[in-house]
Amino acid sequence: MRQGELARSAGLLGIAAMLLVACSPSHEEAGGNDAANVAATRFADRMAGTPPPAPPAKPFKQTDKSALLEFAYAYPAQAAAIPALVDKFDKQLTTSKADALKMAKDDSASAKQAGYPFRAHSLETEWSVSADTPRFLALQSQTYVFTGGAHGMTGYDSLLWDKARSRETSVKAVMTTPAAFAAAIRDRFCAELDKQRAEKRGAPVVRDADEFSQCIDPMEQVLVLTSKDGKLIDGVTVVVGPYSAGPYAEGTYEVALPVDAAMRKAIKTEYQDGFVAG
Repeated sequence: MRQGELARSAGLLGIAAMLLVACSPSHEEAGGNDAANVAATRFADRMAGTPPPAPPAKPFKQTDKSALLEFAYAYPAQAAAIPALVDKFDKQLTTSKADALKMAKDDSASAKQAGYPFRAHSLETEWSVSADTPRFLALQSQTYVFTGGAHGMTGYDSLLWDKARSRETSVKAVMTTPAAFAAAIRDRFCAELDKQRAEKRGAPVVRDADEFSQCIDPMEQVLVLTSKDGKLIDGVTVVVGPYSAGPYAEGTYEVALPVDAAMRKAIKTEYQDGFVAG
């Protein structure tokens, strides 16, 4: 009996193999045979015990709106395909939602006791891809928080996944030292920041006692790796939130700095293959 089953399995595998190596169809037939070839391949894989490929990951988004809190958390398919990041984001989601809901409940109770209207809170976080190269997956997040005041606040964060080592790292971890990287980008950063300030203010920036006329430390801001072609990291964007480089009305500044020779030199040797030459 066992030999008969083996013979039948071998015969079925042989039929599948014949389907796969059959003579090439004409150009007109090619389109019609694609589905048959896919089916034959799947059949052969099943008979050989090859597990089917995992379905492609899908973007994640959770939203919840109540009288107390409007909550949202989202991340892209590229992150959803990495179990370690899914676990990290799921923990962040659970913790941040619980904390925000507790704050909203406490504020609602205080408002009721004081006799003034309660304004529902908001916490919305969205992660997006800034670079997806063979070496790195770089993500940037934007989080909007409203707790009943005059206006909400927006905060930013970044994340870097090293595909070659299958682990999370950080932008600062790939630098030789933060001081060396800061020296490599500071002049370009300050010049571009002042250019954007002038565009928003309608006048050139003049250094004086006003704190918003001074340059700021780019290393205290959020650094995001970027890639235009998906092959190599070709830029770093310094994301400057409200109140850091100007009044709230000026909003966020995003200072994009292409990789140049000085910047690349400030990257550790073992990571330089993931960056353009500059």
